[in-house]
Amino acid sequence: MGNIRVGTCSWTDQTLIKAGTFYPPAAKSAEARLSYYASQFNIVEVDSSYYALPSRRNATLWVERTPDDFVFDVKSFRLFTQHPTQPQSIPADIRGSLPRAIADKPRMYYRDVPSELMDHMWSRFVDALLPLDSAGKLGVVLFQFPPWFHPGIQQMDHILECKSRVTSYKVAVEFRNNAWLSERNVDSTLSFLRDHDLAFVCVDEPQGFKSSVPPVTAVTSDTAIVRFHGRKGETWEKKNVTAVERFDYYYDTNELSPWAASIKECAAKANDVHVLFNTNNGDQGIVNARLMATMF
Repeated sequence: MGNIRVGTCSWTDQTLIKAGTFYPPAAKSAEARLSYYASQFNIVEVDSSYYALPSRRNATLWVERTPDDFVFDVKSFRLFTQHPTQPQSIPADIRGSLPRAIADKPRMYYRDVPSELMDHMWSRFVDALLPLDSAGKLGVVLFQFPPWFHPGIQQMDHILECKSRVTSYKVAVEFRNNAWLSERNVDSTLSFLRDHDLAFVCVDEPQGFKSSVPPVTAVTSDTAIVRFHGRKGETWEKKNVTAVERFDYYYDTNELSPWAASIKECAAKANDVHVLFNTNNGDQGIVNARLMATMF
């Protein structure tokens, strides 16, 4: 039976801090909050790396502030997964080298960036995670691909490029386009991931929408990942809503029990199972993770 870890997708959300129901009053610094979080859970997902490239200094501090058996899953920088990216989120020295036509855009995409500058960004991303990897605290690098990332040869090639860019780190793949897991494509998708030692990310999210990804459970590597996005249907496809509004959800026992059974099945096939809650309004992630943890 593999090791099951349960945690949340961030420990620094402002709504969590403001809720006042998780961190003790004395935990007012970044160091105190992470140390306290790590006393309650043994895994967390780094979400800030999606919005800006992480730094080696922060990774070193994360290592120092957590127990030896603590694990960080790190979300890939959004540009790498073909999400629109504001030039302001790029490091200043690299941004200054961008062609003016790209730097002046409100958003840019992976295809827009000259290859030499892209090489620099990948190198910085990999370098920033070295302290975690060296300490044995790096779980997976999560590549979450957008709804417009359709199944196809070019898309598979890009996934493999991402894997090659992060060298020896474990890679996990989450699809936001349900065509990858359609009846027609699911077997070939999982075979592709399995053949290239890529961890499939199982998801729980609202069903019945055009964008809904089905709750397929599969193990394609020695690490299995399950991410919970809540089931708030009224905001799932609504435009111009914040992440707090979209992932605003408390699970109940009846909703999590079937997943607990599936996660145990994953643990019978994988060395490690990472169960992470992306519900992030106030203490929702904490409450949901604690409830799930009681089921193992």
